[in-house]
Amino acid sequence: MSELPPLTIVRFSVDDVYAHEAELGRLIHDCVHAGASIGYVLPYELADGIAFWTGKIANSLDGGRLVLLVAFLDGAIVGSVQLDYDTNPNQPHRAEVRKLMVHPDYRREGIARKLMLAIEMEARKLSRTLLTLDTRTGDSAEPLYASLGYKVSGVIPGYCIDAHSGELDSTTIMYKQLV
Repeated sequence: MSELPPLTIVRFSVDDVYAHEAELGRLIHDCVHAGASIGYVLPYELADGIAFWTGKIANSLDGGRLVLLVAFLDGAIVGSVQLDYDTNPNQPHRAEVRKLMVHPDYRREGIARKLMLAIEMEARKLSRTLLTLDTRTGDSAEPLYASLGYKVSGVIPGYCIDAHSGELDSTTIMYKQLV
């Protein structure tokens, strides 16, 4: 790992999303183009990325059932992660970690780990003791999650389309009980 300047992780509001929509759009755009399996396929334009943040994410933040953490390095957005805690009444202890993204130029620098540890702290503040997530089977994020204590619940074959190849990828469902 190279030596990076200090990383700052900020909890974003709806206003923050709109203030940084172009940078956030670039983050998801560049991640999708680098092959990240985060729900989108090519072609994926910058406008699509901006629309994701200003539409879907801003609406969820406005409803107060989503936490969005954004990582900054030297004033630039380099990553993000979400915690969806919009659960049914019988699941007030659970939340889903979604869309962990690190810009391709900053991967393998420990940013994803720091984002995950920060989102776990947010979950604890919300009294969420069970976290779930899914990741493309065999993806580089899978060992990261395992190193953080996430356990494999199972694998679903043919779950999603690969952004580049169009082939069907499996997904690994993981969980972690927070202490």
